[in-house]
Amino acid sequence: MSGSKPTSMTLSEMRATRERGESQSDWAALRRMAEQEIEPEEDEDSPDATHLIRAAIAKRRAGRPAGSATKEQVSIRYDKDILAAFRSTGPGWQRRMNDALREWLGAHPVPR
Repeated sequence: MSGSKPTSMTLSEMRATRERGESQSDWAALRRMAEQEIEPEEDEDSPDATHLIRAAIAKRRAGRPAGSATKEQVSIRYDKDILAAFRSTGPGWQRRMNDALREWLGAHPVPR
């Protein structure tokens, strides 16, 4: 990065700069390098950063995180007033609803 001048822009500012044709990035060259699987040069100011960034990207997964093994997603219908009452208690209402059902099961054992 010798000779480069660090700047700070928001994402929307960067996109606007690119759309106006003012971007200094050679996107065609970057695409060719990616197609030829050519690795970019290491950052001379921070050589460890390249490896750390690649390691972080490799660990990332797309989509939602895996759910717990103790819960199962189901589709169920409740009366509107029941849902409204639990939702009105704020974030965590689903957990509280689960706790209420668990408490009911404790008082009304299910024969197995």
